[in-house]
Amino acid sequence: MNIHKHMEAIFVVALVAVGVGTFAYDSLPQANAVGSAAKSAAVTRDAVSDARAIVVRAPTMPRRA
Repeated sequence: MNIHKHMEAIFVVALVAVGVGTFAYDSLPQANAVGSAAKSAAVTRDAVSDARAIVVRAPTMPRRA
């Protein structure tokens, strides 16, 4: 029973840490792309629109008769 209480406390602390971290990260200013980084980002964005998603199905176990 004591382990369950500790696990619950760790879970709650982790949720609080993630929530606070998210607010802290969102409050940071966005970086401005300057120079070659801006050009490479534009090239990458254009290349992604032409890309296609490939879905690979995981192998399944053979069925027994």
